[in-house]
Order: sequence, then structure tokens, then C-alpha cells
Amino acid sequence: MTDKNNEKHKIVIVGGGAAGLELATSLGKKLGKKGLAEVMLLDASPTHIWKPLLHEVAAGTLDESEQIEYLAQAHRNHFRFRLGKMEGLNRQKKEVYVSPTLSDSGEELIPRRTFSYDTLVMSVGSISNTFNIKGVAEHCLFLDTTAQAFKFQKQLVESYIKSHAGKNNADDKTLSIVIIGAGATGVELSAQLHEVTDLLAVYGLDESSDVKLTIIEAANQLLPALPVKLANATQQQLVKLGIDLKLGRRVIEVTKEGVHTHDGEMVPADLKVWSAGIKAPDWMKDLDGLEVNRINQLVVDETLKTSDDNIFAIGDCAACPWPGHDGNVPPRAQAAHQQASTLSKSIVNRLHGGKLVKYTYLDYGSLVALGKYTTVGNLMGNLMGSVSIGGFIARVVYLSLYKMHQVAVHGYFRTAMLTLSNLFRRSAHAKIKMH
Repeated sequence: MTDKNNEKHKIVIVGGGAAGLELATSLGKKLGKKGLAEVMLLDASPTHIWKPLLHEVAAGTLDESEQIEYLAQAHRNHFRFRLGKMEGLNRQKKEVYVSPTLSDSGEELIPRRTFSYDTLVMSVGSISNTFNIKGVAEHCLFLDTTAQAFKFQKQLVESYIKSHAGKNNADDKTLSIVIIGAGATGVELSAQLHEVTDLLAVYGLDESSDVKLTIIEAANQLLPALPVKLANATQQQLVKLGIDLKLGRRVIEVTKEGVHTHDGEMVPADLKVWSAGIKAPDWMKDLDGLEVNRINQLVVDETLKTSDDNIFAIGDCAACPWPGHDGNVPPRAQAAHQQASTLSKSIVNRLHGGKLVKYTYLDYGSLVALGKYTTVGNLMGNLMGSVSIGGFIARVVYLSLYKMHQVAVHGYFRTAMLTLSNLFRRSAHAKIKMH
């Protein structure tokens, strides 16, 4: 099955994460609505959740109304959505190859397809980097996708129920959860899980709160993206919550029973979560000769263009230069948001014979939310020096990052209505999903 339409400029965006969805929405409004181009978004999932919120999905505390249906979003914003996973690329023919879509039972729902493009944007995000450590892929849970986050949440609830059901048995034991990696995802997840434990106690499911949370980190500091002062403040908060921190411990193997570290310790774990690094998907290593770096990211120039004039990359899958700094632009939500805005202007210019816009990363700092307990971070990053913030102000700024994404996707009015709707829903619904 081949998608052919030579009348309009065809823009194909692969990946509906923060960057891809914002770009598709913007181009749909600017070009699709006016009939100037045909904009198509391809993603393997039917729905979108902002990736920094996946730890809340995993803990069961995120309102499901935060999910965005791609088909509905496409209809409202004049682009097309196609469900599927990219499996190959032919640059000479300007074609993208998409794998068959299968049901849970293995039945083919949608056959293998081919989509042609004039402009291709790769925005497939990132996945966990296991560094080929033995047992990680087999025994750890991951939070790269919405499906994985829901899988974790289901196992979490089942483990709690199983633990509670055995309270009067002789084999009763503490439920142990080990998080490997103390970056933002690992730290935020640990605080969210602690909050969930409190909620379960309130609901009477786990009155004694027999849950042990542990974070294992190879570095000697939590949150390497934050200044030492803020990392230490976060560490103190986690210790106060009773979360066991094992810093300077390198994981060498994960088994069914637990996590083994380089110093010979074995940390028992019923649930093991891996959040110790990222890379672009492995299938991106061979995209018809496009240059990638050691973690499979597509190498792009300052205009977000690859070595092919018709192919661009944004978000976590792009290795974008950061002038004046060692390394590339960091894989953060604010970078994805900025790159989508820049590339939207470039593609519009390109269709009208104009120049591509150079992307300059503006570092507004880093923020980490520890659930209901606190939020810490530094504002302005490298723009004006680091200004430490915490508590209520930091929480407001943290939420504003998500609101920026919502505004880019929904517009100001719809974002305001969704915010009000969520406030009313949370007052009437349980704070944690129990199924």
C-alpha cells in the first residue's frame, strides 16, 4: 500500500512526543489548514502523554484526561495521523517504510505500508540505555512509553494487593522497590511512589506501609543536571521521606531476586525500575546512511537538518550542537519545545523559498518535582547564572513548563478549560488509580 499525492508538498513527522506533536499541530494550522501542504504524523501509539509526566502515570496518580488522542488532535488541527511504527527509509525514493500493526493476539490489523515525503522530520524520542548490563532488559521495568508506565502501575497495584493479602501469613514481608538511576525521572518517581504509599494507607489497603524504596546511582551525587547545593537539598528531602539512597554504587547485574552492585552488595527488589540513561532507538543506527552518534541520535546542524537536505531531527533523537558548551543540547522537554517552534518556522520558510532558521538553545534551568512534598531547581540556567528556587515558586514554574506544552498543542483557551476541568475532576475522583 503506497500513499501517493503529488499535488501538495508532503511533510511526514515520525514520532508524536512533545516535539513531534507540537510541530504537527503548528504546521497543520499554518500549512494544512490553508491547503499549502499535506502534514502527516506517524506514531506507534494512539495517544500522547507528555513524557515528564510518565512517572505520575506509573504511580497511578495522573488523571487520564491528560492523554491526547492523536486522531482527534489531527482532526482539530488540519493534519493527518497514521498509527504505525517506522522500520526503514529510502532517501533516494523519499519513502518511509512502516511495519504492520498487530493486535495483542498477533493478528495483523494494518498491513505494512509505504509513505512518500518531500520533507521528513524524525522525532521519535529516546529509550532507556541499559549499557548491555546483564539482566536489565529481562528483569527491569522501564518508563520510556505510556504503555510501559501503565504496565508498571498495574504491577505496582498488584504487588501492593498481594503484600496486603499476606499480612496475616507467616511469609509476610516488606514490598521492596528499587529505582536504578538518580536523574530527574528516578528521583521524581521515588517521591511519587512514597506519596502513593501514603494514599494506600489512607484507603486502608496497606495500613503499616511496609514498602521500602531504594535508589541506586553510580555517581556520588543525585541529579547531575542540578547544582550541588540543590542536589544536596533534594537528597536531604528524600532521606527525610525514608528513601534509601545508595550513591556511588555501579550496577553490574540485575536478577529476579534483586540488584547486584560493583561492591558485592545484592539489594533485594520485588519491583526494579531502570532510569539510568537514554539513547535513541536502535533501529535508527541504519537509516539509509544518515549519520548517528554513539547513542543512535541523528547528527544535525544548527538548523536541525541532517546530512540530507530533506530530513530534519528534533527532540531526544537529535544530536544538536550547543555552541560554547561541551556536548550537545541536553534531552529536555524545554529543548523539544524550542526545536519544534524553530523548525516550524524553517519549514514554512522552505516552502516559500526562504532560509532555514538557526536554532539556539535557551537554557531556562532545571526543575525537579518531589510530588506533594516540594519542588527544587535552578532558574535561567546559563542565561543569567543559576538562581536557586524551591517550594511553591518552583512548583509553579515546573507546572508552567507543562502549560507551555499544552498551549502549543491546544491553544490558550482550551488549555484554560482543561485546567479547570482537571481541578473539578480531582475534587470528585480518587487520587490514585487502583486498577
